[in-house]
Amino acid sequence: MIPGLELTELLKSIGIIGITVIIFLESGIPFGFIFPGDSLLFTAGVLAAAGVLNLPLLIICVFLAAILGVNAGYAFGKRYGRRLFSKDKSIFFHKDYINRAEEFYEEHGGKAIIFARFIPVVRTFAPIVAGIGNMNYRRFMFFNIIGAVIWAVGVTTLGYWLGSKVPADIMEKYLLLIVFGFIVLSFIPAIVHVLRDPKSRAALAAKFRRD
Repeated sequence: MIPGLELTELLKSIGIIGITVIIFLESGIPFGFIFPGDSLLFTAGVLAAAGVLNLPLLIICVFLAAILGVNAGYAFGKRYGRRLFSKDKSIFFHKDYINRAEEFYEEHGGKAIIFARFIPVVRTFAPIVAGIGNMNYRRFMFFNIIGAVIWAVGVTTLGYWLGSKVPADIMEKYLLLIVFGFIVLSFIPAIVHVLRDPKSRAALAAKFRRD
């Protein structure tokens, strides 16, 4: 098998239902951070361009899964968060995961729900932190919906667009490299926001000075 096509074969096997379940889990269920959300959505879009998956149904499903998954994370954090994430050596509920997401959330406020969509691990735990912190639910939902549109729908559509423009043999040969490049690019919005924020720049500068 060509390197990078293992994910393609997996998505063909599990179909839209399996993709929907994975996106739901990765969007807010604590152990969901083990799943490759960005590359999964992008590759699903490529497969839709090849006619393997139905694009409208795929978009609807991943959009709903992204919203519902984040809501589940919020509810989980509100009810159980502090108790479960109090141990240092837990595999799935390690408090370092919450600390990383909480720092990101404190720096960027409600927009963290959007930016966190593009950062692995943080993406899964940011809504849990929002629940732990009792973030206003209406405000939370506002950013949740925007994030689902930009991430779940946007990434899938980008994969579809690129898959429809690039010849199938080239896409097949360079899929792994393309997916990796996309994942790197997906960090740019969050990085730009951090660098433009005076408090974030000061915190980074202080960290480098300590190191």
